[in-house]
Amino acid sequence: MKEDKIFSRAPEKKFEFDETVAAVFDDMLERSIPFYQEVLEIVTKLILSKKRDRLSILDLGSSTARLLLKLHSLSECELILKGIDNSPAMIERARRKCEAFGASDIELIESDILHYPIESVDVVVANYTLQFIRPIQRPSLLRRIYEGLNEEGEFYFSEKVVFSDRRLDKLMIDIYYDYKRKQGYSDYEIAAKREALENILIPFTVEENMKMCTDAGFSSVDTLFQWANFVTFRAQK
Repeated sequence: MKEDKIFSRAPEKKFEFDETVAAVFDDMLERSIPFYQEVLEIVTKLILSKKRDRLSILDLGSSTARLLLKLHSLSECELILKGIDNSPAMIERARRKCEAFGASDIELIESDILHYPIESVDVVVANYTLQFIRPIQRPSLLRRIYEGLNEEGEFYFSEKVVFSDRRLDKLMIDIYYDYKRKQGYSDYEIAAKREALENILIPFTVEENMKMCTDAGFSSVDTLFQWANFVTFRAQK
């Protein structure tokens, strides 16, 4: 796994999921997202707890296919696994990983999730994906996800969030930056990445994310996990 050193020098452009990011993305996930592996474990177990003979799962913003590969390795039922990502570099990395792990039956598609047809799936996942979608476009995407799910379908998503209380929000950000320092990132790297993500990653509050789901038609929305300003949700059709 190549180490993430992207922001050890001044960024030349805003953050994007290009080859430079794709090359270190797995390390970036491990060191930038608290309890990333544990969240994958929770989501995977809940998906597989449905205990059906056949499950269709769509991962929006599938990056290097970590969730899909985990599901592929653990399932005892027939899984129809599909990942969508608009980054050619991410799709290429994901395909190489799937081939290496003997999971060539995972379908990986380079496409824009805002336009890709979502139809007749049991589970949709979007881990740290919605936050990169323009806020004005998120409600219509959530509605399409809802409409594309089968009856009793589930939507799992993880997001970085903000807090309405500005003082609390700042304290949570400070706690998160302390976490990143412990993962080996310097203050310079933390500041440089924050600058590169400005107006690219736009988080909502927990309440805004939940309301967006209920407005789309979901019957219930729950939080499954939270650490500081990172939250995982499940919305039930």
